[in-house]
Amino acid sequence: MLARFADGSHAEGDLLIGADGIHSAVRRLIDPDAPEPRYGGLLNTGGHTRGVCAADAPGHYELIFGRRAFFGHVTAPDGTVWWFANLPWPEEPAAAALPHDDLRARLLDLFAADAGPATALIEAGGEPMPLSPIHSVPHLPLWHRGRMLVVGDAAHAPSPSSGQGASLAIEDAVVLATCLRDVAGVADAFARFEQIRRPRVEKIIRWAERVNSSKAAGPVGRRVRDAVLPVVMRLSARSSAHEQTYGHRVTMAGPPA
Repeated sequence: MLARFADGSHAEGDLLIGADGIHSAVRRLIDPDAPEPRYGGLLNTGGHTRGVCAADAPGHYELIFGRRAFFGHVTAPDGTVWWFANLPWPEEPAAAALPHDDLRARLLDLFAADAGPATALIEAGGEPMPLSPIHSVPHLPLWHRGRMLVVGDAAHAPSPSSGQGASLAIEDAVVLATCLRDVAGVADAFARFEQIRRPRVEKIIRWAERVNSSKAAGPVGRRVRDAVLPVVMRLSARSSAHEQTYGHRVTMAGPPA
């Protein structure tokens, strides 16, 4: 196969594996009628801050349902605190209409009434990243055609709310390599890969969409969410679904399961 790129370069190979993200060009080559990524009702931004104690151990994520927006932060081993914010925004804005002016002031206002370190981290850090809409690809009818296949976000992008995008892509790489090694014929190997991966990834995408909804809850929804969330978290931590999501393991030691 010969792939030509926008910069004029090209590459040849036996297969074309599209690991080119949520706005994949390879996805369109496989299926010109493939659905567009779905907007998740949230805008995302983030940044990093030094010199502010966020009261958590390095590597430990803290996630906060604020009154008007969602905030998360994690401390790196060197003391830098990396943070992100999700802002509810019902209709997807055009790129030119994204609110960029005075973003720091906008964020400080959104989190002013919330407990936690959000305002301190935003105020002391560098300029926040520009706002960008959160998207997902909940169901892609065709993952492969001929000797072309999409993987990772190109095939099954979950909302970032899942925390699983990179993990699922890495799993894809291992499972695909195992299928190509152990299943005779490219078409059958691709079909086996999809058979293994589709149920898992689409289940996580559906779960992440429910998380998105809780981040953008209205006044009544917030009260209901805050009342039931502690119980739900305790139950989910002990559930088989939690183990299937976070305890999942893939290996190249034997044929694909």
